[in-house]
Amino acid sequence: MKPWIVACGVALALQGCASSTEPTPTASVAEPVSLSAPVTPDSPLTLKQIMADPDWMGRSPTAFYWGSDSRTVYYQQKQQGGPLVERFAQTLDGAPQKLGLAQWSQVVGDNGQWSADRRHYAWLYEGQLFVQTGSAIVQLTQDVAPLSGFRFLNDGGLALWRDGVLERIDLDGRNRRVLAQVTMEAAPKPTEPESYLAREQRKLSQYVDMNYRHDAARFEQKQARHDQDAALAPTPFYLGASERLVSLTPSPSGRYLLVALTDKDGSWRSEHDIMPDYLDRRGYVNAVKVRARVAEADPKGQRLVVLDRELGKTIPVTWEGLEGYDEDVLAAVKRENAEAQGESYQSEPAVRAIRLMQDWGWRQSAVVWHQQEDRLALMLEAIDNKDRWLATVDLAKGKLQTQDRLHDEAWVNYTHNEFGWLDAQTLYFLSEASGYSQLYLKPLAGKVRALTQGKQVVSNLTLSADKRHFYYQANPYHPGQYEVFRVAVADGQVEALTDLKGMLNYRLSPDESQLLLAYSSRIRPTELYLQPLGGEPRQLTQTTSQAFLDYDWQAPQVIAVPSSHQADPVYARLYLPQDYDPAKRYPAVIFNHGAGYLQNAHYGFSGYFREFMFHNLLAQQGYVVMDMDYRGSKGYGRDWRTAIYRNMGHPEVEDLRDGVEWMVANASVDRQRIGTYGGSYGGFLTFMALFTQPDLFQSGAALRPVTDWAHYNHPYTSNILNTPEVDHIAYERSSPIYHAEGLEKPLLIMSGVLDDNVFFQDSVRLVQRLIELEKPMFETAIYPVEPHGFRQPYSWLDEYRRIHRLFEQTLK
Repeated sequence: MKPWIVACGVALALQGCASSTEPTPTASVAEPVSLSAPVTPDSPLTLKQIMADPDWMGRSPTAFYWGSDSRTVYYQQKQQGGPLVERFAQTLDGAPQKLGLAQWSQVVGDNGQWSADRRHYAWLYEGQLFVQTGSAIVQLTQDVAPLSGFRFLNDGGLALWRDGVLERIDLDGRNRRVLAQVTMEAAPKPTEPESYLAREQRKLSQYVDMNYRHDAARFEQKQARHDQDAALAPTPFYLGASERLVSLTPSPSGRYLLVALTDKDGSWRSEHDIMPDYLDRRGYVNAVKVRARVAEADPKGQRLVVLDRELGKTIPVTWEGLEGYDEDVLAAVKRENAEAQGESYQSEPAVRAIRLMQDWGWRQSAVVWHQQEDRLALMLEAIDNKDRWLATVDLAKGKLQTQDRLHDEAWVNYTHNEFGWLDAQTLYFLSEASGYSQLYLKPLAGKVRALTQGKQVVSNLTLSADKRHFYYQANPYHPGQYEVFRVAVADGQVEALTDLKGMLNYRLSPDESQLLLAYSSRIRPTELYLQPLGGEPRQLTQTTSQAFLDYDWQAPQVIAVPSSHQADPVYARLYLPQDYDPAKRYPAVIFNHGAGYLQNAHYGFSGYFREFMFHNLLAQQGYVVMDMDYRGSKGYGRDWRTAIYRNMGHPEVEDLRDGVEWMVANASVDRQRIGTYGGSYGGFLTFMALFTQPDLFQSGAALRPVTDWAHYNHPYTSNILNTPEVDHIAYERSSPIYHAEGLEKPLLIMSGVLDDNVFFQDSVRLVQRLIELEKPMFETAIYPVEPHGFRQPYSWLDEYRRIHRLFEQTLK
């Protein structure tokens, strides 16, 4: 998910994989780290060290990928003590080499494409097009404006495009020419008399009539020249002035273009709101524009058009081929809300707002052409979030054919939607139709066939060059343990390729002989590893500081808490006090992760690395600490994800209660000395727990918290709660501000003033509500320079000192 649409508690570090038996490091590239307050193996932790600039821990590799030779690995590292990133190249048997700035463009880039014969590899670097043939790299463009995209063409050249202009260029950089232009204007036409007087003037004057005829002749000649003279750019496709261009992609032959359009006036920014920056460097209050709220957002559907260059035709694509394109899928919700207002609702079919699937990762587009044939597949979604369609397009007629419809009464997931062409007659795709993300094949004229099954989440697909296998990562053994697998296309035979017993991410080498793995353990940050297929992993990088490696961190246990509300347990991380004695009674803290749809109770190094260290500190000071993957979390399938539909904050708090009961029964916790805290969605849950079940916790801290979902963004919130005008019931049920009268225990509220994700106003509105309710047991802290994910160490330190003091005062 993109960060700006997620209520995320912290900026997540790259997730790696975890194992109870970690591979022995074989490389050393970490730079010396200067610590203001060094951690020594036998010293107790301090908040000052935990919240210091995280460079002291090391700087894990990011943006890792293979070179086209399958012998070189590229990655980035944050610069020591600075905001910049540095790039490294490392051969499989050599030491890492830092690339100078002039070298960045001279190595193969990520997110490239192979030609059909795999002789050429092309990529974009800073919007400029490069191609590699053998060992030779050629820069094909050096334009002022960056390109939007490119693809190999069947004639041996490359298509490239931006701003509605499609061009072709040879692989040696010669013979660059325009293939098509898309212009968002009305088509020009010869001058004609427009008024009564003008028409009469032409009828009565031979001279005026001659001028009109001459204008028409010049116009027709100009059009003909563009169509017949190869020295000129072809006549543009004029698509009207009321819309704007969203995307343009050409077919392999270059004959067809698929164009997506939307209303010109649509914007994600708010019409009314600004975010005041009180510490602007100029000394003034800077009014920063912000996103629209779900209560005021008006997301637009899209219109699709096929452009036929050969015939010069514009062919609108109609939605009628999509199953259920005009269903009133929210009828039951609308009826319930109408009845609550003493009104009635009559359902009527209407064409829904539909668009290309949004929120795709860098490896996937919602528009996929076959590599060599002019065949087109699309992934489309309804803006009401209830349907996702995989469809093919009849290019000559502009008609869609549904290949797969995924309908969800709650909402269709914005992840696990990878798809593509297996061959000219077969599509592959991921779907949650079974309740878990699985891999399917769909012959264009046949039935869907599942290649994977079971209680697992399949993602990150890689199709082998011979198209006989799919590589993927999944968690069939344990929800928090991800491994790499491959499945045979012919018979669905699955082969496990890794056995690291944790979290991971992978890249398959271009020659398909080995895996590049991003691996971490519960107490070790991400490093890169190499594993030959059928072989053992070995560590390629070591970027973690020696100070961090030497410290005796407590690895959290991953436990299964029995649930009172569903058959599956709630998975959690558990930290026990130093010198734990089951005969004693301990205070406890439950941490609520952010984002809602995020997984934290896994075997890898947590993206919440500061909280990991803070929980070690609490354990050293005699606390039991639990991190729960409450319902709504990622990694547990569709039903777990959608359990919070129209009811945010209630199933999750039920799960927190089960966590409390487990700790009391199994971890010697004193029921009367338990607190909770979390950021963003975790702050929202802190509110809901204290407001709706005040007996559960003795205190709570809410960081950058959501208080009223009507004020959050549309892409995230409308999935779960629909929209306020349609489903006020869900918003009132799910927003803490409507439950604030239930506060009975000490509450700490902390927010950044420059938070453009969860607005500072969220906290201001709740504080005013609490004041009006005459609730004396809350305190607030504001951070004038901080966005959603805090950046300054002194802000982190101040924030966690307050949290620590709250727990010390209320739980000890």
